[in-house]
Amino acid sequence: MVVSFRSSLLVMAALSASSVAPAQVTPGSEPLIAQGTNQLPALVVPAVLTPETPVVADPLAPIATPQATQDDTPEPEVTGDLASMVSQLRSTDPGSAELECLAGAIYFEAKSESLKGQLAVGHVIANRANSGRFPSSYCGVVYQRSQFSFVRGHSMPPIARSGLQWRNAVAIARIVDQQLQPSPVPKALFFHARRVSPGWKLTRLATLGNHVFYR
Repeated sequence: MVVSFRSSLLVMAALSASSVAPAQVTPGSEPLIAQGTNQLPALVVPAVLTPETPVVADPLAPIATPQATQDDTPEPEVTGDLASMVSQLRSTDPGSAELECLAGAIYFEAKSESLKGQLAVGHVIANRANSGRFPSSYCGVVYQRSQFSFVRGHSMPPIARSGLQWRNAVAIARIVDQQLQPSPVPKALFFHARRVSPGWKLTRLATLGNHVFYR
């Protein structure tokens, strides 16, 4: 059989095409682009966690307890003359047992006196407590036997606590205790009403209102 030269060439071309290996995809190969487009496939970028992104709390993590903040607000300063201080410090509650005793003595001994007279009586109680010659507390001084006629055993008569006279006595007690005003009769340790004359052999200091003061 005679094979034409052209047929031989076609057979040889077919055999050469079938022996070529297909293209291999390697890690360094460029991504394939779809035929008829010039755009590269879009890359997916993972989201970045920002401070505004809500974080899911760990249920096993300890719960932080907010610490209580201490109130550092200072006490208001008491200023002015005696009358202004009394108006700032008036109260129905002295705040402590010691101030209760001091305010009680001022109330029962001098509630009808001027604020200055009440202050002098209050300072007598404080002077005694600081003298070393009498008990060292306000209550000890007030309840010392046979010193103040208003004391009944170890108690005071009832007090009208809502009244202005009691609230003034509380204010005077605070002024004396905090040493906000000096005594009108310095160093006085004794006093009595002007209507009586006990004949004490003491140094007479002054007469203020209805009281006479001694040391």
